[in-house]
Amino acid sequence: MTTAPPALAVSSPETAALAVPGIRRRMACFVYEGVLLFGVWMAVGLVYGVLTRQTHALSGRHGLQAVMFVVLGLYFVYFWSRSGQTLAMQTWQIRVVTRSGERLSVLRATCRYLLAWLWFLPALLGWWLSGLQVGGATFVALTAGVLTYAALARLHPDRQFWHDAVCGTRLVTWRPAKP
Repeated sequence: MTTAPPALAVSSPETAALAVPGIRRRMACFVYEGVLLFGVWMAVGLVYGVLTRQTHALSGRHGLQAVMFVVLGLYFVYFWSRSGQTLAMQTWQIRVVTRSGERLSVLRATCRYLLAWLWFLPALLGWWLSGLQVGGATFVALTAGVLTYAALARLHPDRQFWHDAVCGTRLVTWRPAKP
């Protein structure tokens, strides 16, 4: 009978050394994730446009937004529950784990994905309510919202983002074992 590898416990020497990555490093990972997801976004948009025979960018945009929401959710939930790291997180040596240092369940990863929209939703709501619906205002609102949300991590005792605090997860520095 084979057994699974032991879960990382907070009291183990492995997790005791797991430091919380700095906000700058987490934000660099955030930006890099956006760059990588731009390719996913374009590919899904192309497939959606071809399958729905979309001839104008604004026709069917709500359907495209729903598809993108689901595809991004599948991407994040898969990587977070499988290895705790997306492709960008692997590059920046950051991993998401539970408070006790274990791998995320699919349910917890889904909860984290849904609550991670707090990065954007308050800023987008403010932008929409303001009536300034031009391209530059969108960028400014999103940038201000993301920076504000990142700064709120300084209020958390462990410097974690608030969606992590609610979901019982945390970001840690995770360097691969040297051969």
